[in-house]
Amino acid sequence: MKPLGVMPIPNDAEDRRDITPVICYPNNNLQNYDRAFYDSVKKDMKFVKKIIIPPRRAGTIEIPAGFIFRILSTDGPQVGDLNIWNMNNLDEKFYSGKTRALHGTHVGVGDRLWSSFPYLRPMATIITDTLDWYGFDRYGGSVHDVIGTRCDPYTNNLLSGKQYHNCCHSNLTRALADSQSLRLDEAERLVHDVLNVFMCTGFTHDTHQYFMKASPVRPGDYLEMFAENDLLVGLSACPGGDCSSEHSSDVVKCYPLIIEVYEPILDLSNWRPPHLNKYDRTHGD
Repeated sequence: MKPLGVMPIPNDAEDRRDITPVICYPNNNLQNYDRAFYDSVKKDMKFVKKIIIPPRRAGTIEIPAGFIFRILSTDGPQVGDLNIWNMNNLDEKFYSGKTRALHGTHVGVGDRLWSSFPYLRPMATIITDTLDWYGFDRYGGSVHDVIGTRCDPYTNNLLSGKQYHNCCHSNLTRALADSQSLRLDEAERLVHDVLNVFMCTGFTHDTHQYFMKASPVRPGDYLEMFAENDLLVGLSACPGGDCSSEHSSDVVKCYPLIIEVYEPILDLSNWRPPHLNKYDRTHGD
């Protein structure tokens, strides 16, 4: 929270404040969302498999390029913390900060989830969101944020002095270690900042602090994405439940989440995954 200023106010203070802002990363040059293509891809598709994520736990699932995966609310309001890796190279993983810079604090249909440096390419594209009606509420809150990190045992210990292991960071670490036969310390280095699926968040108008509130998600709601590459997807059913009161908790009511995977019927033989970023990586040397 930015403290109250104590320095003398200059005579031109209001002039400085009134300067028109400039968008840091204009996304006009990004490839436009091809709604016709994605609508045709999801029009007819065949169910392939699913995974059930138990409350306060995480799981991983592999999704081939060109397939669709759906994160589904099932028994009650529940938020999830999503990690994504390139199935064939775990070093290429979801980059929430750059996704936020390119698309905004909360993502929706047409937005892409971008990968980390030096790859920086779309990993998945959001094609359906049953909560797109929510928009932004009077508090400045919206769903599916790329603002927050993930609840973790380090911050929890810092603030409470307690040991808690069912937070999303630890859930994802265990799930990745189990699925990829990694040591916990190896897996932990690959766990990264998340897409907070179904979570309703924003910044307070007065102190500009990150807040959460009860998610509007209900059983049957889902967020659906097209896999632009071969993906390993990890999802934690957050111990905060619908995040109406707290997270990193064994007290609040939590529910499972489901990831369903579908194969499009549409012939995608002429479709190709996005190419790697073309920066030459010489860094001016």
